[in-house]
Amino acid sequence: MSRSAAKNLIERYFRQLTDGCGNDDCDNEFCASRRRFRPLDKNAAAVRALELYKVNAKLCDLKTSRTESDLQLLDLKEDFGDIHYLTENTVCMILSVCEEERDYSSLIRVLGRVFSNANALIKSFRKDNPESSEPEDGASHQPGTSLEVTVDIDSVRRFYKRLRTIEQAESALVNALVYLTPNVELDLEYLEAYETVPDYLNIFVILMENGNLHSPEYLDLALPQLCKAMSKLPVAALSRLCELWSKYELPHIRRIMETFQQLITYTVVTREYDGEHLVNDDDTVVAACKCLKVVFYASLVGGDVDTEHDDDDGGDDDGEAADSDELSLHELLGEERLYKKGPEVDLLEKEIGVRPIDSRKPLIPFEDFVNESLSEVVEMDKDFTFFKVDAETKFSFQTCPFVLNVFTKNQGLYYDNRIRMYSERRLTALYGMVRGQQSSPYLKLKVRRDHIMDDALVRLEMISMENPSDLKKQLFVEFEGEQGVDEGGVSKEFFQLVLEEIFNPDIGMFTYDDDTKLFWFNSSSLENEAQYTLVGIVLGLAIYNNCILDVHFPMVVYRKLMGKKGTFLDLPDSHPVLYQSLKELLHYSGDVEADMALTFQISHTDLFGNPVLYGLKEKAEDIPVSGENRQEFVDLYTDYILNTSVGRQFCAFKKGFLMVTSESPMKYLFRPEEVELLICGSRGFLANAAFVRRGTEEAVPSVHHRDGQSAGGRARQAQNDHRQKRLGQRQAADVAHLLQRAAASGIFLQGEAARETPQGHHLRPRLRNAVTQPPTRFYFGASNQECLYRYCKAVPPEFIHQASQRWNFLFSSLRRHWCARLLQPGPGIWCQSEPRNEK
Repeated sequence: MSRSAAKNLIERYFRQLTDGCGNDDCDNEFCASRRRFRPLDKNAAAVRALELYKVNAKLCDLKTSRTESDLQLLDLKEDFGDIHYLTENTVCMILSVCEEERDYSSLIRVLGRVFSNANALIKSFRKDNPESSEPEDGASHQPGTSLEVTVDIDSVRRFYKRLRTIEQAESALVNALVYLTPNVELDLEYLEAYETVPDYLNIFVILMENGNLHSPEYLDLALPQLCKAMSKLPVAALSRLCELWSKYELPHIRRIMETFQQLITYTVVTREYDGEHLVNDDDTVVAACKCLKVVFYASLVGGDVDTEHDDDDGGDDDGEAADSDELSLHELLGEERLYKKGPEVDLLEKEIGVRPIDSRKPLIPFEDFVNESLSEVVEMDKDFTFFKVDAETKFSFQTCPFVLNVFTKNQGLYYDNRIRMYSERRLTALYGMVRGQQSSPYLKLKVRRDHIMDDALVRLEMISMENPSDLKKQLFVEFEGEQGVDEGGVSKEFFQLVLEEIFNPDIGMFTYDDDTKLFWFNSSSLENEAQYTLVGIVLGLAIYNNCILDVHFPMVVYRKLMGKKGTFLDLPDSHPVLYQSLKELLHYSGDVEADMALTFQISHTDLFGNPVLYGLKEKAEDIPVSGENRQEFVDLYTDYILNTSVGRQFCAFKKGFLMVTSESPMKYLFRPEEVELLICGSRGFLANAAFVRRGTEEAVPSVHHRDGQSAGGRARQAQNDHRQKRLGQRQAADVAHLLQRAAASGIFLQGEAARETPQGHHLRPRLRNAVTQPPTRFYFGASNQECLYRYCKAVPPEFIHQASQRWNFLFSSLRRHWCARLLQPGPGIWCQSEPRNEK
């Protein structure tokens, strides 16, 4: 008897002992279908089957249908060793055999063999025939060509879904992945496997569909090795992967994003980093960030993207021209890399053709890509060095700015600004040695309070014309006739006073919307362009000197500063009434031409209230707006309002802004929403300015005049009220900035941030007396941010970390009331800061 025949007989005895013949009236004592048969476990049944084979015991006759099915399954089982890749049908047949035998060892062996072999995975779950897709005669595909991924994604997802119920399958996949990924990494790094076989990308497509990659079994070893291998893919492969993931539904692409975020957080939390062991040297975190970048750009591509409305006005030409002499000096000093404008163009961004500034609404919100745990452990001083100098040998997280919070990126911007300030000092000293005359190493402005705008305009205009590089020096402000050293407070007061003058409605440079509380450029302003250049320089100096300003523009202004034009989607923020009108026009279901009687000629009022007509096209008054051309009308109207009508003013404004920030990496690190935070803070905090001003007025006693008070007394009272109001405004802006930094870092104000409170030198004593008297109670509003806002305003930094009974009771009271609010939302609560003495 042949070996295969003996094997079949033994298997039949085994099945007869475990499953029976299917005949309820069977009388064979060696059959499980017999009513009095004692069940055996699999090990005992196997031993008993060998004994029955030796004595040639009786075999039951199986039913016809059962016999045919058994024979097919047995044939399949014999062929499992010949399976070199997987298809959905193959997996179903293997599962049928295993479920029939109640033994998944065959499936485990197949999974281990296929998922540990790169060539087997490349051929698995294909849309086409894997045997006919081999490259002919070793020919390689061009990496730059656009190739469709050949994996049947739906089939892979159904495969993983069936495996979830099998416990042994998970461990088999983990072990196979640990064995596979190092070999794949070596193939990509040294053998250029993707250039030879573009379908090599199928490996990562199949593996990333595993919904359990974020589980603890994978986090320790398998997933880190997978990320390291994926980070070795060339840019062309990453672009294809990005294009594929951008077509996924939101739950699937979010799952991939959360997998990489989970790995980053898990690695950062479980390891310790210090000055010698940086997170930049952690290969797992670095590889996960590079993989997360692919998901980030996939989210951009899959969302709403605007790549057409780029503003090519050449606004930064002057900045580049002004840099030529300075760059040569840096080259002489051997420091040209440290002072370069910004990082090289991201290769993946260039390959895809989409920038973060082009995204209107990504698939996944930008905030979900920020990893707070990673932001806390990044040493920004060293990371900045890697970013500027050692980019070729060291990884910098500023090349993946989407993963860092605004506070951490602002630290990088701070180091960049400070280094440029020190550079200007060195260059000034070098010039002094060459020319034999000493010049100031700082940007000193001496202004008069009564003529602050004129003095600042003249001084800054002279600097911008004679030597624009002086704007990169550290700013020091001196008020004429007043003693004091500018340690930051005087500069802040200077910025605030200048902006109060510039945005004064009587000057007419900007218009103010009472509904949106935002400023916009006055298209009919009679002021020259130098005034708007001053505003741009002031905003640039504020960022450069790390100052917060109480000025608010619509988001379209920051988008235009970053190189985009205003579009219809920007109108809700800047011109909400016009937006609603144009939106109703686009959705009007009636006869647009007959009912609305509009033409391509529009009108608006000038500075004196007179109507001004403007044609959006040639012979605009003769072109009616109809249902067919209303979209063109809306686009032209929007372009006129946001771009054309204020083109002269905004170009001058942008020119001044770029005089200070043209070399800054701000454009590469921040989105428009984050630039707004750098300049003026969050609108959400500043919307509560009245809330903070009320607390300031309670803390700072005002002078009340009696009836019959003299005119001089009333004048002093009015001046005192004006000072209180101005103090409240400054306090609101600066506290908002401090709270953003505190909230981003997860701690209360301390150290450097605690010293950046607003200080007018003539108001310091009153402020100090006000904040050192903790209030007996304060309002706990509709959100914990509002409570923190009020608390940090009222309490000085040295009180925040004291473990006194008074403030501990206050915290416990706040926590108790906040938990109650979570269960039952309602109006705000007044919280006591001292326990009541109840008898």
